[in-house]
Amino acid sequence: MIYFDNSATSYPKPFGVYLKSMEAQLRYSFNSGRGGYSQSIKSSEQIYSVREKVADLFSALPENVVFTKNCTEALNIAIKGAVKSGDHILISSLEHNSVARVAHQLSQDGIVDYDMFSFSYDTDEILDDIESKIKPNTSLLVCTHASNVFGVVLPIRKIGAICKKHGILFVVDAAQTAGLLSIDLERDNIDVLCCAGHKGLMGSMGTGVLITNNVSLKPLLQGGTGSNSFDLNQPSEKPEGFEAGTLNNSGILSLGAGVDYIQNCGIDNLYKHEMSLCTYLYDELYGNESITVYTPKPQKYSNVPVISFNFADWSSEKTAAALAEQGVCVRAGYHCSPLAHKHFCTSDRGTVRISLGAFNKIEQCTKFLEILNSI
Repeated sequence: MIYFDNSATSYPKPFGVYLKSMEAQLRYSFNSGRGGYSQSIKSSEQIYSVREKVADLFSALPENVVFTKNCTEALNIAIKGAVKSGDHILISSLEHNSVARVAHQLSQDGIVDYDMFSFSYDTDEILDDIESKIKPNTSLLVCTHASNVFGVVLPIRKIGAICKKHGILFVVDAAQTAGLLSIDLERDNIDVLCCAGHKGLMGSMGTGVLITNNVSLKPLLQGGTGSNSFDLNQPSEKPEGFEAGTLNNSGILSLGAGVDYIQNCGIDNLYKHEMSLCTYLYDELYGNESITVYTPKPQKYSNVPVISFNFADWSSEKTAAALAEQGVCVRAGYHCSPLAHKHFCTSDRGTVRISLGAFNKIEQCTKFLEILNSI
């Protein structure tokens, strides 16, 4: 198998992630924060240690790290927990449906209005478009750090500076960049960071992270937290007020092992490795007359290792199916990001997406090209 679908979920995981997940099932499968017995206390300590690791990776405080089941849940908490009736929201033209559908539904329900600012390869054009769309009631700007379809990176630090100037809450969807690009909440002017735990952070599926930076949100869920049980109001304190119900201990601890792997390897080293493979594939695909590639050549820190293309006049699904028959795993279609496809004019047939990961090798890239040329 040649696995080129790391934007969906990273595979394989570092071996330590598998070991920690198994250890968690055997030794730490107890409700943390719910019992005074030693096994529960030790489980709580293990989970808190992961909060510390995640906080250190993003220069945050451990108590501001909330564990979710995925990035979509984190984004729902961030957006719905931040807005009030009559607010105005800004999102980008590249958003995943985990942002676009939330904004759309809030608008349909008559709670907020929203507008989109356009992605451009010219940073000044992005910033000017944002400035032109800010209204007196604009309270929130949500944008992806990098497109899950086309791999282009948005200038979040400069966008965050605009938000800070106007007193607008800035939420970043780092599903495609956490664990791959350096992110610092304070340096990058981020108020809320939402991450997938199972992609670049190398953890198990069913894990996500929401991190706040000195801002308050309303909890999305109500339920048991192990604290203030006689108060029927959901606690607003982080993290327990935002983690109603039993936590995914094995997933969270596996996420901690993934962060350990990233820290040991170095984020920049992982990024350089993946981008070198991406650049090689891009050059080979771009030179093939039967292939249409939809983004410019990957540039350092302007792209993540993602390439979208189409083969001949085939539908993207037909190309992906032919590759799957030869053991190549890619993603075809619209990638839950119709806005991005509209922006890049690929709504007619979607694209075939290659997304590289830490464990891909040059030999796999060469074999993939051979298979593609043979179909």
